[in-house]
Amino acid sequence: MAFISNPEFSEETCFCFSGRDIFLKKSGELLKFNDLIYFNKLDKNSDFFEEKAFGICAVSVSEGIEFSQEYVKIPMRQFFADNGEELIVKSSRSRAILNWRREMRFCSSCGKPLVESEKFSARECPVCHKIYFPRIEPCVIVLVRNGEKILLARHAQRNQDIYACIAGFIESGETAEQAVKREVKEEIGIEIQNVVYKGSQSWPFPDQLMLAFTAEYKSGDIVLQKEEISDAGWFSKEECPATPLPGSVAYRLIHDEF
Repeated sequence: MAFISNPEFSEETCFCFSGRDIFLKKSGELLKFNDLIYFNKLDKNSDFFEEKAFGICAVSVSEGIEFSQEYVKIPMRQFFADNGEELIVKSSRSRAILNWRREMRFCSSCGKPLVESEKFSARECPVCHKIYFPRIEPCVIVLVRNGEKILLARHAQRNQDIYACIAGFIESGETAEQAVKREVKEEIGIEIQNVVYKGSQSWPFPDQLMLAFTAEYKSGDIVLQKEEISDAGWFSKEECPATPLPGSVAYRLIHDEF
């Protein structure tokens, strides 16, 4: 646990996370610095960091801890749906860095415990002086159109009855456009064309950068990769099933908000 009670932090935007959830005041307001002090003291396994350049302070606590009725805990996906871009960016960065800090504790070259860098938002080896910056995992997400219909899929790993776009990680050596075509071919079995970049979003579950695309159907029949996709089909806007919440790049693709 690392925490410095510094009054200068009181003007920063403050967040507290537990797993995939975020804490708010019971009134729905964001936390203040004193609330972070409360959560930090509540859990001996908590972690804290502050980053003045981005105007954020954040704490992570263990899942399942008991907390005061003064606070509520909601899914981060819901927080994204309820708030604008500035808070989405700040909360995404905060959670992603806390995730990274939990994993990045020892030097991969010499095995020594890392310390906080004095110059960067990074950790440094005090022995071999290698610097470790927060990592980003680039991913692609694509909405495929076939005339007036769009391709939506229910992912096998999700426990919700939600239909979304095809998505996946970029492999070493690939361009983002190549990854789009490969993921669609692997998971759905069809060929696509006219891949067009539309935008991006940080997605801190735990550390993805989602690169969003649209594409057009070219050929082939739907053949599901069962370990990844449980169902997929072509849907018109009138018969569109339940989709991801607002605040997500998938929602923006599906509902033409780019």
